[in-house]
Amino acid sequence: MIIRRIFESDDFVLIDKLAGVLTTPSRFEEEDIRLCLGTALQAEMKQQIYPVHRLDFEVSGLVMFAKNAEAHRQSNAWFENKLVQKTYRALTTPQDFSHIPANISNPRITFEPKANETLHWKSQLLRGKKRTYESPQGKPSLTLAAFLGTTKDFLLWDLQPVTGRPHQLRYELSRHGFPIVGDALYGSKVPFGENKIALRSYKIDFSKAPSAKAFGLPPAVEIEAEF
Repeated sequence: MIIRRIFESDDFVLIDKLAGVLTTPSRFEEEDIRLCLGTALQAEMKQQIYPVHRLDFEVSGLVMFAKNAEAHRQSNAWFENKLVQKTYRALTTPQDFSHIPANISNPRITFEPKANETLHWKSQLLRGKKRTYESPQGKPSLTLAAFLGTTKDFLLWDLQPVTGRPHQLRYELSRHGFPIVGDALYGSKVPFGENKIALRSYKIDFSKAPSAKAFGLPPAVEIEAEF
């Protein structure tokens, strides 16, 4: 596996994860033959590493590992207290609700996305066996979605998950009628390649994390957002 290191200090390493690669071993580790970034990176570095956050198997982009327990503890606190902001780029189809079954409750509100407008999407999300859904028993979720414009027949978005719920961005775009290209689990009818969807984590902002500088981190780490 090619491991692309984007930034490294004494305490952290940030990797550009490929789509179709696990961030950390699955709970079926012994039977799961999929490539795992965390396992490969740990073997390459020949030391214990600690995942700070994760990306879905089908998602590409920046993922962060701590190189010691104290850095792991501190960075977990940054994420829990919303002091670190991640930004994702997504490619979707134009608004269409045909992928949502008739028996599923959805307001199906049609609207024309406007450039430079940031939408605030709130939900109560609960994770099922395979996918996330909305439920009164779910956890509060907030997503900031900025429409960037169109490219060919698709729409470009920048997304910031204020909360970090499983499949949060994938669910929100789907429920608003904009399934991510390639994301068949959430209704996409357009292929994007094997084991990949058009969602990429391309920026992590540490500027509000008070001790990030002391750990040798820059104000932000950013990579190309193109798929």
